Amino acid sequence: MRKKTYAVAALFASAVLTLSACGGGDGDTGNTVAEVSTDTGSDKAATVLDKPFEKPDLVLTDTQGKKYDLREATKGKPTLIYFGYTNCPDVCPLTMNNIAVAKKQLAQDEQVSQAEKDSLRIVFVTTDPERDTSAALGKWLKGIDPDVVGLTGSFATVQAGARTLGISIEAPTKDKNGKVTSMHGTQVIAFSPKTDAGYVLYGEDATVDDYTKDLPALIKGAKP
Repeated sequence: MRKKTYAVAALFASAVLTLSACGGGDGDTGNTVAEVSTDTGSDKAATVLDKPFEKPDLVLTDTQGKKYDLREATKGKPTLIYFGYTNCPDVCPLTMNNIAVAKKQLAQDEQVSQAEKDSLRIVFVTTDPERDTSAALGKWLKGIDPDVVGLTGSFATVQAGARTLGISIEAPTKDKNGKVTSMHGTQVIAFSPKTDAGYVLYGEDATVDDYTKDLPALIKGAKP
């Protein structure tokens, strides 16, 4: 597996460089734009952090309209967190589908117990809460993996939570033609079930094969 260790200071610097600009008209007219800017100095999928992140203290609303305390609900469970939005035309659905496909492969891994497989939590936090209501998130995630936890809430709360992980997100903007553009970091952070700390980071270049190879280690709290 491809991996590299970074200092947290360097990670924050690279996080600012990893933003995805996605946009689409409110009426789904097909008038979309997608631009991705990444740190071209690295082609590694997994970054093992020497100073793990603390799990964000986020209390949001899930797809059932119920309060979801991220720390409490995922305590002691292997967890993958991604910040994105349902109207994204490329990076967000690709990332979530890659993880979902890899998760299905766990059923074929004899090294992973059923209890460990069931403990995996995949969390999708919207960066576009105005449009991504609980119902909208639930409908979108149902087509990817209904077990994924979808969370929405105030933009300020989401932005603050993302910032603690070095992930930059900006409020969606609309141009004069009605095209909505959202800038958001494309990192996936893996949290250990042993320490509840975010110790592995994946960039948007992570493939199904990368996640498939790494998930058995991640759900045990081991380094990929």
